[in-house]
Amino acid sequence: MIQGTGSHVGKSVLVCALCRILKQDGYRVAPFKAQNMALNSFVTRDGKEMGRAQVAQAEAAGIEPIVEMNPILLKPTGDCGSQVIVMGKPIGNMTAKEYYQRKADFVSIIKDAYDKLRSKFDIIVIEGAGSPAEINLKDGDIVNMGMAEMASAPVLLVTDIDRGGAFAWIVGTLELLTTNERDRIKGIVFNKFRGDKSILKPGLDMLESRINKPVLGVIPYMHNLGIDDEDSVSLEFNNKFTQYRAENHPFSPPCEGGEIGVVIKSKSAPLDIEQLYGNDTDITGNGFVDIVVIKLPRISNFTDFNIFTHEKDVRVRFIDKASDIGKPDLLVIPGTKNTIEDLIYIRERGISGEITNLARYGTMIIGICGGYQMLGMQINDAHHVESSKDSTQGLGLLNTVTTFAREKQTYQVKARMLEHGHLFPVDNELVGYEIHMGETTHNGHNSVRPFARITERAGTTVDILDGCVSLNGNVMGTYIHGIFDNDEFRSKLIDYLRLKKGLKPSKGRYADFKTIKELRYNELAAIVHRNINITLVYDMLNLS
Repeated sequence: MIQGTGSHVGKSVLVCALCRILKQDGYRVAPFKAQNMALNSFVTRDGKEMGRAQVAQAEAAGIEPIVEMNPILLKPTGDCGSQVIVMGKPIGNMTAKEYYQRKADFVSIIKDAYDKLRSKFDIIVIEGAGSPAEINLKDGDIVNMGMAEMASAPVLLVTDIDRGGAFAWIVGTLELLTTNERDRIKGIVFNKFRGDKSILKPGLDMLESRINKPVLGVIPYMHNLGIDDEDSVSLEFNNKFTQYRAENHPFSPPCEGGEIGVVIKSKSAPLDIEQLYGNDTDITGNGFVDIVVIKLPRISNFTDFNIFTHEKDVRVRFIDKASDIGKPDLLVIPGTKNTIEDLIYIRERGISGEITNLARYGTMIIGICGGYQMLGMQINDAHHVESSKDSTQGLGLLNTVTTFAREKQTYQVKARMLEHGHLFPVDNELVGYEIHMGETTHNGHNSVRPFARITERAGTTVDILDGCVSLNGNVMGTYIHGIFDNDEFRSKLIDYLRLKKGLKPSKGRYADFKTIKELRYNELAAIVHRNINITLVYDMLNLS
């Protein structure tokens, strides 16, 4: 089990790396997190919702994600409450107090999910949440030491040295644990280290002597990691999209110390990013496509945009101030856990007015899920699913009306993009997933056309129209998350934006989504393997 001295210290990424390392070494491995709090979620093949971090970990392990890997998912609806999702299905909204009063009810569910995984895999890599030393939450704990005890799991404690105070963080964490809990921790991992490790060594020696536990590794700060983040907290710590183009070559892999042009090696063959994409990119002038994503307070599934960071001549900026929007080539309103409240937020901050003006002057606007709902004329919430308001006015950029229902729709989908005279044709099938509680209609109004035709939901053949596109092609909305991960759609969209800007197409050399993911997981595993004592990890597991 991987536990942390706090949130955002790198637990999810370390689990991801270990899953790939163990897979490469021939083990059947799966990730597990008993309780996840995240707005980045995913829909499994059977239509169940789970945390995105466990999906990335499953991909690193080379297996299909299933909801047993994350039996409890909390999706915050505000500062004091969350939608509670149990085994992939929402059971209602609860305040923090209501949830903690019911935590004991979930123990058997968590145990059953873990046991199911344990029966199928050689090794389970468990991720904790926050810190095991939250003394106000230790009674009835189901995600840190309580889970470690349930699984009889040895624990690695990881800390973030980049923030400072890591030694005190470790000692303080251990001090607040019981003797049995301290004994369960078998080693320490320092994460996000920058600099000369030889300077760090005296501190490590002193720490080991004080706590009587080994330091198993010092993981370097990994730039441009490209692994799906658990939640939008990562945008606060590292808005990697804003400075990405200016600071690094656009195809540099995650690297130690920021080296450029590192060759990424997999078990099959060495792969070089330059060989895949070439090196004639223009990142110094105006020869790039500028994409702005509105950073909503309750932004969900911002991983929809991760793939753009691997594209040549593309810059992505997450913006929460109207004055920072500028004149992008594409503005995206992303998904949100609370469409109405976030719509009020962008109105109050003047962002909605900027969006309307940009649309009026020809900037392309795309809304995903909740962002699509915002683009319409009106949003109705008679059941108060998201808000105390019965209805609110939308941005008015699409002639649509959204009505919230009590039941959430969660599906993996396949679709075909319809023909749109002012847009680009897409021949290949689109794949993605839906997570929404609203139904959006446009009543056949002649100012809009459906975006796509969904042909399959959760493996069942259907014929359902999705989304809307304005007649001039400037404004588009869809419920399909992951739409940009479709290589043909994304590449044609980028060329469409380049042509609108007066630039030439990018010679057809675009990122291959699946290849990029595999490269990232392999490089992540290689970096961690070089900087952690994997022999001691195997000793903890009683494996040679």
